[in-house]
Amino acid sequence: MFGDFRKVRVFLKPGPTDMRKAINGLSQLAEDFPDKDIFSGNLYIFCNRRRDQLKILYWDRNGFCLWQKRLESHKFPWPQTEAACQEITRTQLKWLLTGIDFFNAHKTLKFGEVA
Repeated sequence: MFGDFRKVRVFLKPGPTDMRKAINGLSQLAEDFPDKDIFSGNLYIFCNRRRDQLKILYWDRNGFCLWQKRLESHKFPWPQTEAACQEITRTQLKWLLTGIDFFNAHKTLKFGEVA
């Protein structure tokens, strides 16, 4: 990835994606995301059923770029439902690529007033 990604949003497609899809097929799936402007330079990330491959699709000035990572052992942490996660931060993307499962991290507890 060579662009300026400081203002880029990162979207995940929860659940498995058919990794036989290339740029054309993945760009059609990316249109289902909340930010439908697939030419914005945002990153759209897909994972296969075995969770050992990721594909990242983004628009770079004059064409789509497709980046792929395949693990030889281990699995990527990956949400299976739409409610689990759809947009992540760039920091969470770094964690995802290194294998940190932030999807199951401790949640913030909120307490009401004591009566």
